[in-house]
Amino acid sequence: MAAHTTVSSLVSTRLGALNVGQSGSGPPVVLWHSLWVDSRSWGPLIDAFAEHRRVVTIDGPGYGRSSPIRRDFTLDDCAAAAVEVLDQLGVTEPVDWVGNAWGGHVGITLAADQPHRLRSLVTIAAPLTPVSRRQRWTKTYPLALIYRLVGPNRLITKALFDTLFGPKAIAAQPDRAAQMMNAFNAADRESIRRTIRFMHHWHALSDKLPAVIVPTLLMTGDLPDQQWQPADAQAAAAAMPRARAVAVTGAGHLGPLLLDVDLIAATVGEFWRSLP
Repeated sequence: MAAHTTVSSLVSTRLGALNVGQSGSGPPVVLWHSLWVDSRSWGPLIDAFAEHRRVVTIDGPGYGRSSPIRRDFTLDDCAAAAVEVLDQLGVTEPVDWVGNAWGGHVGITLAADQPHRLRSLVTIAAPLTPVSRRQRWTKTYPLALIYRLVGPNRLITKALFDTLFGPKAIAAQPDRAAQMMNAFNAADRESIRRTIRFMHHWHALSDKLPAVIVPTLLMTGDLPDQQWQPADAQAAAAAMPRARAVAVTGAGHLGPLLLDVDLIAATVGEFWRSLP
């Protein structure tokens, strides 16, 4: 797989200046990453897709080289900002959207509200429901409080990424895992605080599924904290007009990007080739 040069620029949106990377040429595909990391989390998938596609990566507000976010935001804001990015890049044709966790939620929102902007939708480890009440009180609220008081430290980073990666991914890909953890540790603290508020206030997306009429592929491993497993993805796909679900290796939101890159690249490529 050849390495492709990525050209980055800041694009003005309602959520501030978002860092946008572009590589490859061909039909456009947009990648939006998970919470807590930035577009570097896609790793070799960018080069895999750029073999035959124009790959557009978007760093969400407050992440990577995007400007810090100083206000609360919603999934609707993120979807609108993505459209603003596409408009300013001159991308008028429907795009293939690939979203990891948060990015999958943005994609579902955009597909339901503006289906003409998407040709297809792929989500990776993107549960449709927020973390459980028990998870909030036993893990996320305490971690959020510690973060507000002292910022990122080894305890917070380890607890967060043990959940995001699952037990096997860090051992399998220590360098890429370290890169993602470093991105979190370097992130703007106020932006992370806004992310925590967003995470605690977003609502289940189940009611949007019937409106997602574009061809959709739901890829997931096991996310026990959010009661989201391959069987749940199958049930979600059944509620959508043109969707199917595929199981991948790796737990958590980021585990599959470390453990199952080849399968993800091959499955997504096959999915795109099957579209009219």
